[in-house]
Amino acid sequence: MKIIKKLGLAVAANLMLLPAVQAQKAEPVKLVKATGNKIDILIGGKPFTSFLYPDTLEKPVLYPIHSANGTLVTRGFPLATRAGDPTDHPHHIGLWFNFENLNGLDFWNNSYAIPAAKKSGYGWIRTDRILKMESGTKGVLAYHANWTNQQKHVILEENTRFEFSGNGQDRIIDRITTLKADTEAFFKDAKDGMLGLRLAHDLQIPDPADQKFTDDKGNITIVKGGADKIANGTYLTSEGKTGNDAWSTRSVWCKVYGKMGADSVSITIIDHPQNPNYPTFWHARGYGLFAANPLGEKVFTNGKSEKNLTLKKGESVTFRYRIIIHNGSQTSSSAQLNQEAAAFGKTK
Repeated sequence: MKIIKKLGLAVAANLMLLPAVQAQKAEPVKLVKATGNKIDILIGGKPFTSFLYPDTLEKPVLYPIHSANGTLVTRGFPLATRAGDPTDHPHHIGLWFNFENLNGLDFWNNSYAIPAAKKSGYGWIRTDRILKMESGTKGVLAYHANWTNQQKHVILEENTRFEFSGNGQDRIIDRITTLKADTEAFFKDAKDGMLGLRLAHDLQIPDPADQKFTDDKGNITIVKGGADKIANGTYLTSEGKTGNDAWSTRSVWCKVYGKMGADSVSITIIDHPQNPNYPTFWHARGYGLFAANPLGEKVFTNGKSEKNLTLKKGESVTFRYRIIIHNGSQTSSSAQLNQEAAAFGKTK
């Protein structure tokens, strides 16, 4: 594929010139079981993120997420709203993984805001056990969850492994998620999926105009425009797409970046060659939704092609992603990120 060839050339041209993101000294990672269904992840003795998995949330999430210098890079709303937080899309919490249309159920848009009378159309991801907690140079957290309807009938079993690492300027999350069908599972091509991250207000693309978004059920969400000077972010993909033009395009990685306090901060999501429909499409919205969705092809290509996924009972599929959060005087360069993507692509 053209994209893959271009990535390989870029890596070859820069391999000897630039250090890898993880070249600095690694900081120790510690996982701590907190009160309730919560596990705190600390890197270098400082809070990085927490794994939240109570049944009061409609899916497990990593929330909030900090850069190495302590800056919060995720939106606070709805769990701990901060001044200036946009309050649209209450289902956007930290970092999560789910999908809009599995066997007709919407896992993506489910939240406390859905009226009880409409809940039957939405799915739930319930974490029932922690499989592994390991501290060290690399922190490991593994869990098992069930993707269910409102009656708790299981459609999919999820096994996810997080690997956390970091240094003086970087925080890295590797997420490996395997979904196994308990019954036939049909992912119908849809816009909202699969790995999602809701960004802090600073990393939004500034836009003074209100925006209106309609989901597949006809529900309308208004994203309010803003006149403040806080939002200053933008996107860049490995294919050179920038700003709002990153949305609906496909590439090996996508980076959002902007100024947060005195530092430049970037968050990069890297796709893996073994993922379905690689390289992924980017559901990267200027208002702060940053998502990788390989199964939204119909929307992203204006109906020119479509990507559904069916798992028969007992079959499974695995998704792998790397998320790199960097802070410093400047953000990670494209050449550095090409190196990271090439290294990540060799992992299994």
